[in-house]
Amino acid sequence: MNRRTTMNEMMTGVLVLLVGLLLGAIFFGGLWWTVRKCVTSKRPTLWLLSSLLLRTSTTMIGFYIVADGHWQRMLLCLLGFLMARHIVTRLTRTSGEAQTGSVTETRHAP
Repeated sequence: MNRRTTMNEMMTGVLVLLVGLLLGAIFFGGLWWTVRKCVTSKRPTLWLLSSLLLRTSTTMIGFYIVADGHWQRMLLCLLGFLMARHIVTRLTRTSGEAQTGSVTETRHAP
């Protein structure tokens, strides 16, 4: 294996990781947007099902194209996808959740 082949494989790996990040941002960012939209919608079920179908199909098609039959690429794409989940979760916290550090904390009426 020569130096040029190794460089090409590393560049491919970085690109696959970035595509995984993008797919994760689309999936989890879309989920966050959908949940916020459902709160005020008259048809939340339609929003949730449509979003689920669109987000899942986009993600699965993206993974299929990126992997191109290589399990290593699939694994790198999944790593980027999970990194995006962590990033989107951090970015979409409300101010109260950020201060307490708890995402699962619920607020009840007095």
